[in-house]
This record gives sequence, C-alpha cells and structure tokens, in this order.
Amino acid sequence: MASARRLRRIQHALAPSSPVIGTLTLGDISYPVPASATPSRLPRITPLDPNDPHTREHLYFLLQKFVLGQDVFLITQPGPYARRLALTFCSMVNAEYEYIALHRDVGETELKQGREIREGGSLVYVDSAAVRAVKMGRILIIEGIEKAERGIMPVLNNLLENREINLDDGTHILHPHRHMLLPPADAADARFVPAHPSFRVIAIGAPVPPYTGYPLDPPFRSRFQARFLDPTSALLAYPDSPSVLPDASAALWTILRDLVLATQYASEARHVLDGVARPALPPFPQTALAKLRHLLAAFPPPSPPPSGEPPLSPRAMGRLMVVLHPELLHAPFQAWALLSGRLEEAGLGPLAAPLATDREDLGDTRTSGEEDAAGLLGYTVRSVARIDKHTARVVFATLGGANEVEVGLRVPAGEGSLRPFPLEETPGFVPSARFVGLLTSCLQAHALGWDISLVPPAQPATASASTSLLVHVVGDVLGYVREAVHGYKELGGRELLMRRVVSDGGATSWEPRHVGSFLTARDALLRLDVLGPTAGAIARLLQDREVELWEGKRIVASLEDNETSPDLSVAHPSFRVISTASRAAPLRDWLSAEHVNMFLPVPAQPMGRSEEAELLLRTGCPRANVDALLKFAGAYRTRMAPADGALRVRRLGTRALLRIARRLARFPWDQDVRSMLERALLMEFLPATEKAGVEELLEEAGIRKIPPAFHPAPLVEDRVLLFPAPTDSLRETEDTRIPRFEAAQDQEGVASYVPHMDHFYDNSVQSAQMRDLAIDFELLDEHLVLLGNQGVGKNKIIDRLCQLLRRPREYIQLHRDSTVQQLMFQTTLERGVIRYTDSPLLRAAAHGRVLVVDEADKAPEHVVAIFRSLAGQGELTLSDGRRLTRVVEGEGDLLIHPSFRLILLANRPGYPFLGNHFMQVLGDNFSCHAISNPDLESERRLLAQLAPEVSEDVVTCLIGAFHDLRQGYESGSLTYPYSLRVRHMQAYPADDLDDTLRNVFDFDVYRIETVEKLDEILRKHRLRTQGAKSTAEKAKKKPLDMQFDPQKTDLDKPKHGQEDPSDEAHSGGNTFAGGTGGRDTAGLGGRGGFKRLYKKGHDIHQVSNKLKEDVPDSVKEQARLMARKELEARLAELNMTSAGADGYGALLSAVQAHIAQLRVLLEHLAAREEERVWVKRQTDGELDDTRLTEGLTGDAAVYKRRGMARPELGRPQVKPKRIRFLFDISASMYRFQYDGRLQRSLETAVMLMESFNLLSRRDKYTWDMYGHSGDEPEIPLIKVGDSIDEVSQRWAVTEKMKYTTQYTSSGDSTVAAIEKAVNEVSAFDGDDHFVIALTDANFGQYNITVEDLGRAMNRHPKVKTALICICEDSEASW
Repeated sequence: MASARRLRRIQHALAPSSPVIGTLTLGDISYPVPASATPSRLPRITPLDPNDPHTREHLYFLLQKFVLGQDVFLITQPGPYARRLALTFCSMVNAEYEYIALHRDVGETELKQGREIREGGSLVYVDSAAVRAVKMGRILIIEGIEKAERGIMPVLNNLLENREINLDDGTHILHPHRHMLLPPADAADARFVPAHPSFRVIAIGAPVPPYTGYPLDPPFRSRFQARFLDPTSALLAYPDSPSVLPDASAALWTILRDLVLATQYASEARHVLDGVARPALPPFPQTALAKLRHLLAAFPPPSPPPSGEPPLSPRAMGRLMVVLHPELLHAPFQAWALLSGRLEEAGLGPLAAPLATDREDLGDTRTSGEEDAAGLLGYTVRSVARIDKHTARVVFATLGGANEVEVGLRVPAGEGSLRPFPLEETPGFVPSARFVGLLTSCLQAHALGWDISLVPPAQPATASASTSLLVHVVGDVLGYVREAVHGYKELGGRELLMRRVVSDGGATSWEPRHVGSFLTARDALLRLDVLGPTAGAIARLLQDREVELWEGKRIVASLEDNETSPDLSVAHPSFRVISTASRAAPLRDWLSAEHVNMFLPVPAQPMGRSEEAELLLRTGCPRANVDALLKFAGAYRTRMAPADGALRVRRLGTRALLRIARRLARFPWDQDVRSMLERALLMEFLPATEKAGVEELLEEAGIRKIPPAFHPAPLVEDRVLLFPAPTDSLRETEDTRIPRFEAAQDQEGVASYVPHMDHFYDNSVQSAQMRDLAIDFELLDEHLVLLGNQGVGKNKIIDRLCQLLRRPREYIQLHRDSTVQQLMFQTTLERGVIRYTDSPLLRAAAHGRVLVVDEADKAPEHVVAIFRSLAGQGELTLSDGRRLTRVVEGEGDLLIHPSFRLILLANRPGYPFLGNHFMQVLGDNFSCHAISNPDLESERRLLAQLAPEVSEDVVTCLIGAFHDLRQGYESGSLTYPYSLRVRHMQAYPADDLDDTLRNVFDFDVYRIETVEKLDEILRKHRLRTQGAKSTAEKAKKKPLDMQFDPQKTDLDKPKHGQEDPSDEAHSGGNTFAGGTGGRDTAGLGGRGGFKRLYKKGHDIHQVSNKLKEDVPDSVKEQARLMARKELEARLAELNMTSAGADGYGALLSAVQAHIAQLRVLLEHLAAREEERVWVKRQTDGELDDTRLTEGLTGDAAVYKRRGMARPELGRPQVKPKRIRFLFDISASMYRFQYDGRLQRSLETAVMLMESFNLLSRRDKYTWDMYGHSGDEPEIPLIKVGDSIDEVSQRWAVTEKMKYTTQYTSSGDSTVAAIEKAVNEVSAFDGDDHFVIALTDANFGQYNITVEDLGRAMNRHPKVKTALICICEDSEASW
C-alpha cells in the first residue's frame, strides 16, 4: 500500500501541467503564467493601471500570497475598487475565477450545492461557485463579507483552513496531499475529490465599524492574510477615467480633486476620540473622482469665465457637489458651510442651494430663469436625433453668455420611436425649465454610461419633484421600453436576477427574472423602486455590467471577436437602470455609500410656486382658489415640517392639490376648499397641537369654514346614481349624477360580485361621504383610502356605494403575516407541477372591478407599498414575469382595466390601534377620506330607523353620552374611541339599560381612572353603570405676580418667621412666614431668606433684582447653610404617611390616562425592534409557497415559521435603550409655581416612573432621572438600578424634587447638566441613546445662547437630545 502511494505521488509530479504562455515578473517575483483551460472563466473587465504605484503595491502583495498558497482579505471602504483589483490580479496571472456577492439572503445552498430535477425525474446536485473553484483550481472572489450573517460563513471555515469540505451529494473534497495518502481503492472512488492546488480565495469586506455590517467571526478572520486598501489611493486609481482633459476643465479638476482628497484625509481617525465622533464633512464616495473626471472630460465649462468670476455659478457648483457627494443632502448644515468655505478659499465661490426653486433663495446674482433648465456643469439639452437602430445623438450646450460651448455625444438608445425634442406641451404635461434641467442631468448620466439614482428631496414636505414623469420622459426621448421592479422587502438578492421554474414534466430549471431578463433581452430602461438590503447583489452588474447566474452561467459586458460560449451572455449595450425611492424612507436610511457608488445620483428638484400654479390653473380651477391653495401649501410645507425632518403630519404634495383643483373645476358651485384640504390632510386625526397649527394656517390663507349642508339620500335612476342637491341656505347647490357601471363590461362580476345590503339607514353625513367617494373614484378616476375608528361604518359605506353603482367588488383582508406573493397569486401544487391562480387583485385589475383591501394598516409596510406602485405608476411586475400595466408594450403585459379601482380601509393612525404607518408609504397616490361618526342629528335619525322601539329620550341621552365619550378620547382623557350600538336594546327591550351598557364598558372594569370618567359623563346624561364612582375637581386660583417696592430694606439674619393663625397675606416686613416681598423670612419674591414658602391664594409681590443683589455675602452664606441643613433634615424624614399617599395619589390621578398610553407606546417600541416576522428556510413550520420548487428537488428547508426579526446590519445583538430624564428643580420652579409648572413637572415624573415600572420587559430600557438647580448640575433622583417598586419610593422622588426647589440657591445649570448627561449616556453600550431635559431658565438673564445649547445638545453624535423649555411670554420669541 505504501508503494502504491509513492507511485501515485511520482505520477502526480510527472503529470503534464498546463502549458505556460509567458512569465510574469513583478518586483523580485517571477511567476510562470499558465494557459487557461476554460477561457470563458477569465476576467473581461478593463483592468486597473498596473503603473499606478498604489495599485502596483497591492498587486505585488496579492502575488506574494498567491505564490505562498495563502488566502487574502481586502479591507476597503464601500466601492468597486477592491473587486476591480482582484479581477486585475486574476487577469495578470491569467487565472480563472468564480464570484459570490454576499447579502442577507445567502444560505448554505449558494455556498455549497443546490438541487435540480432533470427530465425523467432524476435528482442532481449542482456545484456552487465555491465548489467549482476548489475543484477546478480557480480564484474565488467573495465580496460583501460584512453583509453575511455570522452563522453562514463558518460553512467555508474548513475549506479555507484545510481545503476540505463535505458536500450534500456525498462527495468529500480533501486536501491534495491528504488525497494522495488515501488507499488506492479510496483514491479511485469518485466520492473523494482532491482540492486543486491552485485554488485561492480573495475576500472583500468593509471594516465594521465605522461602516455598517456584521463584525468578522474570529475563526473566519484567522484564515486570511489582511490587506488594507487606502481610500485615497482607491479614489485616484479607479479605472476608465479619461487621461486627457480639455484645457477649460483641467484647472477645475485640479482644485476639486485636491478638495476631495483633503476631505478624505480629514475624515480619517487619528485620535481615539475620532473613532466615536463623526467628521463634520464626511468623506466623498469611492467613485467621486471618476465621475468628476468623466463629467469634466465630456462637458468642459465655458472658458475663460468672466473676469473675477468662478467657472461655475454657485448653484451649478452646488448641484455638482451634491451629485458627487449625495450625503450632503442630509448632512448637518455645518458640513455644507465647511465645504462652501473650502471652495471659496480655492477661488470657486460660495455654494448655493442646488434645489432652490425661488429665485430669491439662490444667493446668486447671475442666476436667471434660464439656469433652471441647466443640468450638470451648466449644460442643457438642445436636441435628440436618431443615428441608427441602437444609437442616438444628443446635443448639449451651455446656457447664455458669449462663450457658449456645444457638445454632441453618441448615446445608446432603444428601438422605439424617439419623442420629439424640444418637448411639446400637452394637457397633462408642461415642460418647465426645472423639468428640462432634471432631464438634462439624466441624459448626461446616460451619455457617460452611468445608471441613475433619482434622490428625492431631503425635506419631508415639498411640492412634487416629478419623479415618475421624469422616468417616463427619459424613456420616451430615447425610445426605450420601460420596465418597473418594486424592490419589496421579501425580494431576495437572487430573485432580482433569476427565478426557478418547473416544466410540465416536473423538471426544474432557471430563467432570467426582473433585472436578469431585461439585461440581455432588449434595450430596456429598468426602474428599480425602493432598493432594499439585498441591493448589493446587483452592484457588480451596475458597475461592471457583469453578473453570475445559475450553474456557472455569466453575463458579461462584451465578448472578443468571434468568441462564443454557451455559458456567457452579453449585456445589451443600451440597457440602463433608474433607481427611485419613496419619501417615506429617510435618506440616511438608504442613501448609503454602497448605493451612491452604484449610480450617478441626480437630486430631484421640487416644483416652484409658479410651475405648480400653472399646473393647477390648467385644470380649470379658478385663480382665486389656486392662489389660496398655494398660499396655504407654502406655509404648511414650511411651518409644519420640523427641523429634524420627521414629518408628523400628512405631506401636502402637488398630486393632492391637483386633486382638489380638478374637483373645484368640475363642480364650480361646491367651493368648500377647507373641507377638501382637511380631508387631504386627515385633520380629524391630527394631535391637538398640530391641528391648531393647521387651522391657523387655513385662516391666514383666507380659507374659511363653511357650515355643513343637509344631504338627502341618493336615488338610483336607470343609468346614473343621483345625489340630490344639498340643502344649504347660504349658497346655490346642484344635483350630482354619477354614471352606473355597465353590466355588459363584466357580466360575471355584476351577477356575482356586486355587494347586496338588505338595510342601510341613510343619514346626511354618510350620504355626503358617499357622494365624495363616488366623485373621486368614478368621475376623477382616483383610488381611495378610508380611515376611521371602529364602528363608523367604513365597510358598509363602501358596500352600499358599490351596490348603488352596480360595481363588482373583490375583497381581501390583510394581516401581520400578509406577503407580496399572497397579493399576487394563490399557489397550488398539482402532480408535481406548481400552479399559480390569480388573486383577487389580478382579477379586479383585469376585469375593472373595485378591490377593497381591509385592515390595510395591519400589513407590513413593504406589502402595502405594492398598492402605491400600482396606483401611482399604473404598473406592477409580477413574480412570474408578467406585468400589470396601463399600456401593453410587450409579451406578457396584462392590461389594467380603466375601471379598476383600489379602496383601502384602515383604522385611524395612533393609539390605541397601533397599526403600521402605511400612509407615509402610500404618499399622495390615493385620495384620503376620514370616516367619522355622524353628527348628533344624523345619529339620532339613524338610531330612530335602526331601533324604533327604543324611546326617543333614551336615544337622545345615549347619543349625547357617546358623543362626549368620543370627545374624551380625542382630548386624551379616555383611551378608547367608544362606538354606539343599539341592536341589543331593540332585540331585548326588557333588559335593564345598565346591563346593556355594561356590554360596552365592562372591558374597563379594572381601569379606575376610566370608570371615574365614564361615570362623570353618564351621570351628566342621566345614565348609570354599576361600580362607577363620581369625582369632582376643585378650581384653583392662580395668583398674580406684581412688582413690589418695600419701604424698609434693612436685613437682620435668615429665619423661618412666625405663623399667622389667620393665614392672611403679608407683603413686605420680616415677621411672618409665607409673606411675599419681605426680608429675612421664608416666603416668595423677597430677599435674605433661606428658603421659599408658597401659600395658595396669595398674590405675589416681587422685590427688584437690585435689592436682591445688594444682600451681603455673609447673609447669603448663612442662608445657604441653613437651607442645606433643613433640606437634609426633610429628606431624612421621608417616610410615606397617609398625607403622602394622598399627595402622590393626586399626582397619579392627573396622569393615569397618559400612563396607559405611554406604557403601550414603550411596549410597542420594544416589540417593533424585535418584530416578529416570517423566518424562512426552516426545516419545520408552514410550507413556504416561494420555495415549493426547492421542495420538489429535495431541499428540506422549505418551511417558514414566525420568529424574531433578524437585527439590522451592524447590530448582531439587541441592547437596551439608554435614556436620561433631566428635570429642572431650580428655585424658579418653586418661585413661579402658580402657573402650574412645578405641579406638571411632578406629574410628569410620576408618569415616567409608573410607566417604566409597569413594563413587562424592563430590560429593554436603561433609564435614570436626575435634576439640576442653581447649586448643582447633577442631582440624582433615580439612579440606574435603583428600585422604585414601592409606592413610597416613587413618592420620595417627587418630595425630593419639591424640597430641592424650595431650598436651592438661585441660578441655573441647564447647559452644564445637559453636557454631563450627554457624556454619561454616550458611555453606555446601548441600542439607542436619549437625553430629555426640562428647563425654565431665563436664557437672557443667564447669558445662555443658542450656540451654547447647540454645543451641549450635539456634544456626542450618537446621543439624541431633546430640550423642553418653560418660558414667560416675553421669553417665548427667543
């Protein structure tokens, strides 16, 4: 046996190796370059320049490790440089390669072997890229290591360390030396395969931190030799940059290149503090210089510029900077200011806002109306003309000036007819200068070969940016076929490129899908909407036009002459991708460095007022109404959008204004603009503060409220539904006629899908609502969203309207487990073949029916986003390759019937329904309607019809009581929106009313605060419930604060003073305790005393500040010592008594309702972080419809089950949220307590303590509570870990707060307290960090500036700080 092994070694050594085609010499290394056995596996990209010194050093390192047989890990910032470096090395040594792009959905199948069923039913195993590489001796490139979950990469650990791996088909790959030691019988066995000696691995990953991702698994890390790729060298060495620039561009290139490099140097951490503090100006993306050089080579600026002026206007320079560095759109203002200052120093002038739409906001004296039409570098499109089947010529020219530059470029184009250019106006399209500027930027990006990312405005509330229209026009101008792919959350990385199919015989195969099908087949303009966490799977496709497919197949950018290979397909040269995103997702959540490097970002510019006005006037809406709408919209967008960008009210976009304008033009007599705006903004559901703000803006815009009219019940005529004219004494009204659905259009639907209601009780409010709904979805062709509390009749109103209009209706109900796949198909397995049955959505779209989607707020947001795409863009790509569209453009397109309508039903947003924030996802694509309870008179008439046996007196009492209950819910004193139902009273009139009401109220039997409120309201309306208690609230007199000048001002020594048995008010003097404006004694508004003493009902007389300042230091020190001793004594005495229980109970009762809401909110936040979702690729659970094919091939992981959502990248474990509450317990809180500030502060503390103490998962939050006063910036009230389980402990906290305000010295420590809090909170290793501070400081008196507060609050980037200020009227403007 030993001799046989020796013979095998000799034969292996003598075996002919691959022929050598030459020798590579790099430094002191000489390497014989072998010929390739499979040329189709060689790199085909343009290599990096080996003469670049940095690239040459990296290639030398790679060659060293290759010769030594070691695997390499390239550590790099996000971008294509590392991948290009690895491919350049493969090309240099003529090595074949395999490639794997990692993302969250990569599983063991993609790393080892997959299963397929061939014709005849035989099961075969297909090697993955990693297995092919180790068998064939190729270089395996693994990119995106930081994106793979930590449990995935250990699959390859043994392969990396020992060159061994066990495969699913029973094959064992062994190290070649180990294989030679096998007995001859085993060595000949096909189950044992030697790893090829030339197999190597090059892994690529970003460092975590500072970049987002999963940290490296230590065993996996130990398998590699590391190489850090310097970001600066990557910026300079990125390939394909033109070597020569026009003279006009060379100087600008030098200045901007140096600026980019300086920014990179400044951003690199050189001190321990740099690692935790983000730089003011973040580094530019890796592709920034390559994009800049391409732009300057193709579009040189006018030369020479006017004397003393920079080559680009401030606005053009601003636009260029945002394209190169899109993070500036959501970076702090300091970043923009810093960049502007550096450009000014370099002689390029200041930066202007690149997205400004009003001339006066541009900050540029040279700006004219023409500059709105400019794209990048001051160019605009002049003409577009076809050259041949796949090419067009686009002419660009600079705007204005004597030195106009014209550039003509050949660009890829589709085979369709080109839309005439310049663009012509149509009834629904106005080619404004702004739109032409955006179109120019897109065509410039297209001409340079870049895919485009349309970045929405960073501001949450603006006019329309024309994103969908822009995508359509870009395609039309270039003759493209457009395809749209919605990147919903469930869409995995592989599913973006291909999908598995089953033939009629049961055999499985793969076919292109989404991106893959459009890439090679035709000249398509692909719109990718809302790219998710798997976007990295197509990074190589977008940057190199190469991508790996199934079973070793690959798409490449080009083939050599006369080269053919069944494994290679060529990307169509005209293929382009435009990425879009929803405004519902903040820019910082998805505009990552990876995304920016894949595309050339084009910032979307919202409309200006004049352009928006022109659109509204084209609807036929009167100018007076248009002016009022725009006046309100401008103020609303500016004043209702908070500084942090988190919009808390509905966004009022141009679509919503157009909807209102069309309505006003269609019904000139119905000019109730206010109700239309209130409906669009869902004002009924706004919090009280926001609602008051909107009402103020409406009044300022001159949009008045019109009293509601009486609406008679609708009448069915032959072909129309008649809504009789409303009864209104103030204005003339007209009938409204809505055409009924023609039965011939859908005979099956009319026969079987029209809802039928035996009884519907008409009333004025619901008749008006039905009229508004009918106008929107029948006359104005709008899709609808209906929101309201439970029991308001959303379903019944829609069913009744569909019945009257003879409208066929499909119905689906969403829930937390709803998936996009379920919306599209119903999947079945018949005789081994997967069948897809059309869902109600597809049936409704095909036949022109109404699709009612119930409980829309309960489904995940990415599921609801499907309806946004369907309603807004009129297209939806299905998972089987078909496409729903309004215009059939190709095979597989399904025409959306013009009568198809979507109606989404949902509960109102907020507590207690706690649905998903789906309205932000839908945007302005739906017409919104708030369905509310009828008014008192309408409800009385409705109940009279519904329960005629119930006495009118009882009905009146019930209506009034439930009206007040609903008002209590709106005001926050009740936590449930009660609805009135009287069916039980009609059916069982003998039952006691008290028992009947208990059907509704017994849910709240253990909520004492709710029972008290219920009892109060029911008693008011002469109704009773058992167990209810009554309460009374005492009125509190608030004393006035008056200036007082005492006659005697001499001081003795601090003292308490005598107690006046008559409790009279004393002003001045130094005898009695509790006086005001006195001296020496305890009181308020005086001087020289050692503590404050407040007595209710006494007016306060305040001595002047001058008298206060004249108190001798000795008296001040004596007062301070006496106050400290008495405070210590009071705190030592704290032990809860009956009086203390009463006092704490009063504080508790004031915030009981708020405690309930806050507790649910805190529990919900914790639940959302650990959201339960469908966990796929499980070996047990429910069958996953999307993996049925894998099940046929024998894969066991074809089930799904509910589980905790995987944490986001970079957060492999869940940590508690760190919160510090900082209360002001300074002297002024006691001094000015007559306005309720101290009382409300104590109540707030009680609310927080009770809410956190009641949480089921206290470990989700690490919180503490501190105070600050004139004496100290950090007074512990509750430390982390302190127990407050006992009521006495929580009461002691409130007493300490109160006593401290009474005895502390005057002064303020707000800024110091915030600084200390931020420092301590930032040191905690938590999931999130918050400091919430309260102060009543007089900022002017203590010389506290906005800058002081800003520095303290923004002291650490990971701590979110909120400051609540209590101020007098004179201080409010500050």
